[in-house]
Amino acid sequence: MNEALLVSNALLWVAVLVLAAVVVALVRQIGVLHERVAPAGALSLASGAKVGVAAPVLAATDLAGVPHAVGEVAADGRDTLLFFLSPSCPVCKALLPALGSLANAEAGRLRVLFASDGPRAEHEAFVAREKLTFPYLLSAQLGIAYRVGKLPWAVLIDAAGVVRASGLVNSREHLESLLEAKALGVASIQEWVARERKGAA
Repeated sequence: MNEALLVSNALLWVAVLVLAAVVVALVRQIGVLHERVAPAGALSLASGAKVGVAAPVLAATDLAGVPHAVGEVAADGRDTLLFFLSPSCPVCKALLPALGSLANAEAGRLRVLFASDGPRAEHEAFVAREKLTFPYLLSAQLGIAYRVGKLPWAVLIDAAGVVRASGLVNSREHLESLLEAKALGVASIQEWVARERKGAA
């Protein structure tokens, strides 16, 4: 009886040690994967607005009737995040709370403008339903000038009127990556990752 108890106890300890070794190996592998996986940023496409050049300046009136000169030098020194959306886009709708949070956190240095096109009544109903407070511009010319091909799309224009980042955004991380790209002095997080990998090679 005692021998069987000792043998089973020894086998249990062996199993515990094997499991501990497996856990250590998995933790190490997760660390290796974490180093290899690049940070996710807004997807910058060749079709988007050219980064590093003066933004197209266009006049547009928001749904409240207030005129805006998009792309011009900002008198208040704030950057502009131009967010292209559609009332029928579920991802656009999911990003609205993140945009509100980001705008509040960066209020001193960032203003947010929504942009879209289509029937005015549809957008007015969308604004009322979602209780949106940002200026909402209806202008097909904006989408054409900033070369928007997919939604939701965002363009970061600095206070001097220069496009600093642009891309397809599907999450708060993508939105924040536009600000981070500007801070790093690159067109996109993908460009920064490529530079870092080239430097490490």
